[in-house]
Amino acid sequence: MKNIKIKFLLPALIGLFLFSGCAKEAPVTSSETTASTENEITIGLSLSDLRVERWQTDRDLFVNKADQLGASVIVVAADLDSDLQESQAENLILQKVDVLVIVANDSEKAAAIVEKAHAAGIKVIAYDRLIKNSDLDYYISFDNEKVGEYEAKGILDVVSSGDFAYLGGSPTDNNAFLVKEGSMKLLQPKIDSGEINLVLDEFNDGWKSDEAYKHLKAYLDANDGKIDAVVAANDGTALGAIQALGEVGLAGKVPVSGQDASLGACQLIAEGKQTVTVYKPIRSIAEKAAEMAVAAAKGHSPATNQTVNNGKIDVPSFLLDVTMVTKNNLMSTVIKDGFQTYDSVYQDIPEADRPKQN
Repeated sequence: MKNIKIKFLLPALIGLFLFSGCAKEAPVTSSETTASTENEITIGLSLSDLRVERWQTDRDLFVNKADQLGASVIVVAADLDSDLQESQAENLILQKVDVLVIVANDSEKAAAIVEKAHAAGIKVIAYDRLIKNSDLDYYISFDNEKVGEYEAKGILDVVSSGDFAYLGGSPTDNNAFLVKEGSMKLLQPKIDSGEINLVLDEFNDGWKSDEAYKHLKAYLDANDGKIDAVVAANDGTALGAIQALGEVGLAGKVPVSGQDASLGACQLIAEGKQTVTVYKPIRSIAEKAAEMAVAAAKGHSPATNQTVNNGKIDVPSFLLDVTMVTKNNLMSTVIKDGFQTYDSVYQDIPEADRPKQN
């Protein structure tokens, strides 16, 4: 990876050593003050967080694809701190990156980054999370409403009535609202008819599993452990829910949804403790985003397939499709694609109980 420069700003350094393996991917450099050299494309990649497995995968795939396209990447991560993300972005702008790609920690506050980048003549691509109320140049993500629909469908295929809990994502992430909107397309008619009693409806700061655990645990303790289903917005909140359910003997008995097809979630699905996750082909979004960034840096218009309104403009966007994953199709989805390995997913399942490999 000769062209790759991965640079971490000092305030985030400790968190990155704790939560990522990025130093293994490429040497960390700190001596350069200007990102771009003659005829070289340099991309600034600003991540909200690197503690979640999914974002480490995005980072590595993005960097590798950029390298193949002849571009270098400076990576920073904000540890869920919106002010730090803005400061890191300002540093990238000062280093004269050619394009700024942002996974926004706060979909509203990140608008200030777009404004500052544009003042320096730098285009901005919102990666996975829309940056609202800004003159954003491009947006790439998955169909987040479809993610929410699949989460709800996976649960309703198992339990179609009773006491339901909804454990959402971060209230500062626009995707959390899109996912919930998708879920409510299926849940709301049943709530209105009285088939479903929505007993818990909470967003969870930072999509954190411990936040989801606290919300559900408090409800279960106050209601004699009575719950029939949990629609959790991602695999992290699903994990927190499953931990809370486990403490009252309900893990594996109450269906739980998620998204991201993380290894832990796939293992829980194989064990029967999580019902569904939504597989978002991370390689596809990371590599497409790198292609868009390089094209924009060269002054070209990246390919898009629709527009998404961010409250100010219709942003040229590229949205990718998603897949619902259950115990019945783990083999034909995440394992077949190589996103997770057979041995890792089924490592805690007795060999006699594992599905056969083709």
